[in-house]
Parts: sequence; structure tokens; C-alpha cells
Amino acid sequence: MIEPVVDEHGCELVDVEVARNRGQGLLRIIVDSPEADGRVPIERCVAISREVETLLDAADAMTGAYQLEVSSPGLDRSLGREKDFVAAVGQQVRLRTRRPFEGRKRFKGRLLAMDEKSEPAVLQVEVDGESFAIPFDEVEKANTIYEFTSEDFGKQGGGKQGPRNTHDKRKKRSGRARRPVEKS
Repeated sequence: MIEPVVDEHGCELVDVEVARNRGQGLLRIIVDSPEADGRVPIERCVAISREVETLLDAADAMTGAYQLEVSSPGLDRSLGREKDFVAAVGQQVRLRTRRPFEGRKRFKGRLLAMDEKSEPAVLQVEVDGESFAIPFDEVEKANTIYEFTSEDFGKQGGGKQGPRNTHDKRKKRSGRARRPVEKS
């Protein structure tokens, strides 16, 4: 029900999470661009959210009150598809497995490789100098860990650290934008 809507909007479905938030249902949908670069305009997320909400309500798919979130992957992007893991090779990752491997279910380290040719696909993750081979099918949840560099905090204009102090001369409005409604 969700994936066709995401596809219609030129995006790919990365993850769907159903949870409880303060006693209320929560449906979290993560979408990405076909390039898997995380660049999904907010307007597209809003459009997907509205259409999914309409379908869910019409099908009475969610019982009771629920909150719907549609977003792009962000800095600590969720890894759900094989291609997400392939794109994340060389990056720091955090993952949880469905069952223990060598006595542990949680791993935090560098993703060294994603062997898609083996059946099932296998991840090679280095944790504290030790390498682990984890079957893709056994990964319950995974995400990248963004590594900040000095370039993220680079000098800008006149040797000052941090963002530039800019002034927007456009008139600022408070509240909602109001548009006149024409009656026919």
C-alpha cells in the first residue's frame, strides 16, 4: 500500500517502522531518491505523507489515533536495502542482528564490504580491530554513523569560525501564509 505511493512520487521506500509513542501509534516511513543520496525535498515528503494518510484512513489500516512521519534518511541514515549497504561501504555503521553472532547482537564499527554474490549476502564489519561476517538476512536494524570532519566546521569569511552572519532584507511574516480565496 505504501510502496506504490512512494514510487509514484519518484522516490524509493527505505524503511517502514511501526511503534508506539506516548500510547499512540506511530508509523515512520523513510524514503530516498533513486540515487540514494538522501536528497528528498520536504515538499515531496509532505505529498507522500498526505497520500499515504488518505489511503491508510480509507482502508482503516491503523487502529486508533496514530502519528505519521515521512522523512529522508538524514545524517545517520537507515540501512535497509542491499544497495544501501553497498553505498555505505567504508563508513561507520551501527547494527543490530536478529540473533547473536559470536555472543553479541549489537555491532558498531566500519563496514568493510557487502558481498552481494553470496547467498544470502554477507556484510563484513570491523569492530575494535576484529572482523565479523554477518548475513544480510540477519540484520534487524542498521544505520550509518556520520563522522564529522574539520571541513564540517571549516573557516568561513575573514577567518571566523562557524556560520556567516547574514541579513535577509525580505519582509518576514509571522504565522501562516494567507492567500485570498476567489469564489466563482
